[in-house]
Amino acid sequence: MTTFVEPLPRSRSRRFGRQVLDVLPAVAVFVLGIAAWQAIVVGFHIQEFLLPKPTSIAQSFWENKHALWSAGLYTFKEALGGYVLGCGLGIAVALLFACWPPLGGAFMPYAVAANAIPIIAFAPIMNDWFGLLNPFSKMAIVAVLCFFPVMINTLRGLTSVHPSSIELMRSYAAGRVSLFRRVRIPNSLPHMFTGLKIATVLSMIGAIVGEYFGGPIDALGVRILNDSSYGNFTQAWAGIVMASLLGIGFYAVIAAIERAATRWHPSARLFQNE
Repeated sequence: MTTFVEPLPRSRSRRFGRQVLDVLPAVAVFVLGIAAWQAIVVGFHIQEFLLPKPTSIAQSFWENKHALWSAGLYTFKEALGGYVLGCGLGIAVALLFACWPPLGGAFMPYAVAANAIPIIAFAPIMNDWFGLLNPFSKMAIVAVLCFFPVMINTLRGLTSVHPSSIELMRSYAAGRVSLFRRVRIPNSLPHMFTGLKIATVLSMIGAIVGEYFGGPIDALGVRILNDSSYGNFTQAWAGIVMASLLGIGFYAVIAAIERAATRWHPSARLFQNE
């Protein structure tokens, strides 16, 4: 008796191939950018204090990888704490404003005005309130930066539901809680994750800038500031590379959670079926 083995579906291999093709342009731009950077510095004899060579930065990064990792982990903990605090408050306030639109209309102009304040204005105030060496002072700065994009994007998702969906739920005698749980909150997820991804980058920026105004020696922002002040420019750039790697990794984690949580979304299904 002859048995036939059904071939494996090719959709998974196609998705993998498409993902590789999507990454290739970014990799090519990165490689060409680094090569151009190296060539410009060497060709024009640019001094190290202006712009070090990528090879020198990479060597300094490798030689100080343990110290950089320790400093980066300390700063990342501050960024993560402020991220959780700011994003959590942003989602809660968005839900509150969506429940009572007049309240949101009254407070939204002040939220926009507060969002326009530069981060360097918040940093000294938070350090005075909580202390230079207190990690919560940096978390508070990060929370302020993360709060607004998450709140605004989540509120937009909660309030941009198609009227037919609301009418359908009301025809089933659904209450406000059911309407939020089954329609508004699922509809807000893509918008909310957009704000969450923006906040990952802002969290690292806020933590490092807050450390520029004072912090422990083992903080990444303080290390970058001290290295640049003492003329260790390659080490300062190595610290910047560590901050960038942590920010990219943080963004990638939130993006992976988004893909897992929004598989039902039409855009996600479209990319899966291509």
